[in-house]
Formats: sequence, structure tokens, C-alpha cells
Amino acid sequence: MSPTPEERLCELEFRLAHQEDHIQALNDTVNRQQRELESLRTQMEALRQRLAEVMATGLPQDPSPEPPPPHY
Repeated sequence: MSPTPEERLCELEFRLAHQEDHIQALNDTVNRQQRELESLRTQMEALRQRLAEVMATGLPQDPSPEPPPPHY
């Protein structure tokens, strides 16, 4: 026995509701990941700038080298 048109409509509405929920959950995940990605890009750029500054000024040199450990 095949389902009635009303049963088919109910099943389609049920599936549609679940698909809409899944699509919204996926959209929320993509939006959260986009915000995280932008934050990471900002942090990466700040680190690049800081590295460029350190490389331009040179690393500080320790005037007194550390003596070797006693077992040498």
C-alpha cells in the first residue's frame, strides 16, 4: 500500500524541517570558523611585524658567553 498524499506531504515537511536545522548548524559553524580564521590572520600579521622588527634591529648579543658545564 502506497502512502497517501497527506502522509507524503508530512514526510516531506519533516525532512525539510530537519534539513533546515542542519543547514543552520552548518552555517553557524562556518561563521564561527570564519571569525577564528580572521583572528588567526590578525595574530599572524602581528607576529610577522614583530619578527621583522627584531630582524631589523638584530638580536641582542650576550657580552659574556656562558661557561661550559663542569663535565666537559
